[in-house]
Amino acid sequence: MKKFKLQSILFVFFAATVLTSCNKDDDSPSTPELITKNTFVTDVNGPTTGKVDETITLNVLFTVDNSCGDFNKFIDVTIDKEKGLQVQAKYPSAICDKRVPEPKTTTYKFKSSTKGSYQVKFRKSETEFKTHTIVIN
Repeated sequence: MKKFKLQSILFVFFAATVLTSCNKDDDSPSTPELITKNTFVTDVNGPTTGKVDETITLNVLFTVDNSCGDFNKFIDVTIDKEKGLQVQAKYPSAICDKRVPEPKTTTYKFKSSTKGSYQVKFRKSETEFKTHTIVIN
């Protein structure tokens, strides 16, 4: 009887070890790691007037380091106590064509629930913002 209990315990231990030790769940192809860098805006264009609770779309042109660069997101920045936005670009870590591309374009959505004059600022250099004024009626 002792031999049967010992064999049963060893079998359960062996089965648990075999079933859990060789599990590889990562069958999907690996995605390349992205590198992000802050970049500067070269131009902003779009409507300069709008209505309360109306979404205004601005076209934002920005530079990237190489032909693989693309828009990632807008981030908040401050230059000498003045707040604005900066474009963050993303690059795949894989080798890329190093040619200098044309500026890229993305959109920024602005909406206000109150009337007034608003300045949307995008970082265009280390020390300056590109300002786009929108009057909401």
